[in-house]
Amino acid sequence: MNPKTVSVIGLAVLMGASAVNHVRNPRFYYAVVPPSLCTDKGGGFGVMTRRQWVLASAVPEVLGAVGLLVPATRKAAATATALMFAGFTAGHVSALRRAFGPNGTPQARRVHVLRLPLQLPLVAWAWSARKA
Repeated sequence: MNPKTVSVIGLAVLMGASAVNHVRNPRFYYAVVPPSLCTDKGGGFGVMTRRQWVLASAVPEVLGAVGLLVPATRKAAATATALMFAGFTAGHVSALRRAFGPNGTPQARRVHVLRLPLQLPLVAWAWSARKA
């Protein structure tokens, strides 16, 4: 296998594992869901609860992972995955802002200071998979 294929498989495995974790441990992701989107947080744009958002976000991760593994759909899946990771950045910024707000905790600050910068390499990794 060439290095690009190995990289794509690695990204697909990461996304699959993340999707499983979204289902097994949804609370881990709650902080990343902006309250404005959550009916259980009184969000003005709320259409689902935090739990529903987290569970729903596992679906595009699974679809992206599978799409990356199929050469015929790889470019489209890689593009969609890069856009998904870029879109998730808004949630990470929201979580970081709340972590440093009046109700933020030192642990939340540490977690979100580390999580936000991971988005850029994830976007780049997914985008690079378009050429594999």
